[in-house]
Amino acid sequence: MRQHRLATVGAALCTAAALGLTVSPVAAAVPHKCSYLSSASRPTVTVGDTGVGVQQAQCLSNAWGGEPPKLTLDGVFDSVMLKKIEWIQGCHGLPASGIIEDRTWQVLYHPALDCYDPYPA
Repeated sequence: MRQHRLATVGAALCTAAALGLTVSPVAAAVPHKCSYLSSASRPTVTVGDTGVGVQQAQCLSNAWGGEPPKLTLDGVFDSVMLKKIEWIQGCHGLPASGIIEDRTWQVLYHPALDCYDPYPA
């Protein structure tokens, strides 16, 4: 039984590799690089806020590839960050409130590999 299970897992891994189904190394590594705040600490932050909570959200949001701009890790929640957070929320079907609360933190720590919503101009 154990050999059958190992063979099944091995076949699945080979199939995934052949299809190019891999996790982005950038997306997988980012939460470990973002150490401004413990992942257990998830304060509510919004436009105008400053500090390490904002800096953590900026760092995590930079895991998103493609068009979205990379945010400066300055700890200031400005209009550029608001636009990006609203876009990230929309990509995950969350209300685009721009407020970073528990559900948005969850999304930031586990970024989608792709978003089909175009980034606003």
